[in-house]
Amino acid sequence: MAEKTHALSALKGTAHEVLTYSPGQDHFGEHAAAELGLDPAAVLKTLVIAHERDLAICCVPVAGHLSLKAAAKALGWKRAEMANPAKAQRATGYVVGGISPLGTMQKLATLIDASVADLPAITVSAGQRGLSARLAPQDLAALTGAQFAEISAP
Repeated sequence: MAEKTHALSALKGTAHEVLTYSPGQDHFGEHAAAELGLDPAAVLKTLVIAHERDLAICCVPVAGHLSLKAAAKALGWKRAEMANPAKAQRATGYVVGGISPLGTMQKLATLIDASVADLPAITVSAGQRGLSARLAPQDLAALTGAQFAEISAP
């Protein structure tokens, strides 16, 4: 079994399933979906974005792309850019490719793409490469304080 992560600790008391797979070297979300045989529309990649000194987490299906403009608008920002990987790692406590929206070192504003709000289950990183957690999207929103917003582009 994989080492316990802050993400898995954050899931304590919430219905979820832990999934393990052989980690890849790039395209981490797409790799996870393929390795686990899951629908890429229900597997979320966790992206950290920045505006001035603020950071936020965006969870979008690996089948799509993040719209920085839509994410900025949902957060009330004028614009957004992808966060520097080192800053993202420091703020979340996770390495790129294993960043989870759960159990981050700093509490960050979190957005989840609205396309997954009504799905029975979604899969997100559980805090390290090769480790994912499957849970209800509403539970993910409750645990992270996230809001659902239309933030992905096909």
